[in-house]
Amino acid sequence: MPRAAAKACLTPPGLPSKGLQTHSDAAPPISPLTRRRLLGRLLGGLALPPLLASVGGLASGGGRPAAAQDLRYFRIGTGTTAGTYFPIGGLIANAISNPPGSRPCDKGGSCGIPGLIVVAQASNGSVDNIELLRAGTVEAGFAQADVAFWAYSGTGNFTGKRPFAELRSLGMLYAEAIQIVVRSDGFIDRMADLKGRSISLGEEGSGTLVEARLILDAYGLSETTITPHYLKPGMAADRLAKGELDGFFMVGGFPVSAVADVAARVPIRLVPLDGEPAARLLRTQRFYIEDEIPANAYPGSAATPTLSLGAELLTRADRNPDLIYGVVRALWHENTRRILADGHPQGRNFDPARAVANVSVPLHPGAERYYREAGLLGNAANEENRAPASTPENGSGTGDKPAGDKPVGNKPAGDRSAGDKTPKDQAAGEKTAR
Repeated sequence: MPRAAAKACLTPPGLPSKGLQTHSDAAPPISPLTRRRLLGRLLGGLALPPLLASVGGLASGGGRPAAAQDLRYFRIGTGTTAGTYFPIGGLIANAISNPPGSRPCDKGGSCGIPGLIVVAQASNGSVDNIELLRAGTVEAGFAQADVAFWAYSGTGNFTGKRPFAELRSLGMLYAEAIQIVVRSDGFIDRMADLKGRSISLGEEGSGTLVEARLILDAYGLSETTITPHYLKPGMAADRLAKGELDGFFMVGGFPVSAVADVAARVPIRLVPLDGEPAARLLRTQRFYIEDEIPANAYPGSAATPTLSLGAELLTRADRNPDLIYGVVRALWHENTRRILADGHPQGRNFDPARAVANVSVPLHPGAERYYREAGLLGNAANEENRAPASTPENGSGTGDKPAGDKPVGNKPAGDRSAGDKTPKDQAAGEKTAR
């Protein structure tokens, strides 16, 4: 498991700052002194391949010092260190980084692009990652499927902003469950019991906050009927354990470390998302999936019905197609999948056969090339004669998604016109990648 401190910087020292960042995929030359200082400082805030901490001058297997121009950095915006995106991003970074001196792919080592160093940057989550991608300060980022679609189309949570038409997908990774965590002794058994309670909805810039507002609305609640807080997951968990908070929302692939942490300190309960409000959300929110958090996902927790949505890895359309092809190919290599499965429970759910079944924005051409070569495009999930999904209804419970919005689905990016026309939606019963 990659090492990472609780605090993470958003732009690695020694790399272009936000104000100076271009969209070139090649990093500028780095002097040996700067490289040593860079690696030492990165270890204080980013999930890095363990190899980088030990190779010193990054010598090749034959002892030849690696030329600075041979190295390229690829930053992935993840989430808070107490969530799921950050540890998953760290595992991916470890698996697909391929600095000089790495063990060869055919001997169980990295199968990534030679000279590529991938770092997992902590962030506030989905919304924050979208804005980092828009600014060009990361090469890729995680986001919930609905957040990605809204950013791409300039709707929902991004109404009033310029549509991020350059947003592209590398594929769906796994499903994230919406979790409402309360203490077992807090007399909160259902959503209605949250009224008047002190609840953390997630911090600004997080996908958790987006989903929390949709869920509250569906169940006849709002930020005015509770006492809202906007906390990072770790802080919310700590306050819940101390009795200073009645509950908190969390969206992530279980088990989430923040929830596991509080469950180890005090008995907890997960509030079910079921009944007509959940059914209405399934009808109106295109990317929601009916799901269940199994018993003992956290110590002593019962099986709990909930809603999930896909976690998607995104990039920009102007990223080098060969680079993105190499990243996606390494992501789905059996060596990488083994590392993911061993490193996190959600890593076992990574499946390339489901990665393109319901992407929310067009595939990047480099990603499309990989999926076509792998025979994963052109199946039933991608045909043009799919039945349209149910469109959102007006009125209570629809959150902030306009009634006419339809997701981009998964017509390959190369088949689109210059305007990226929206293809037919996937069948309503189809499930997002787990």
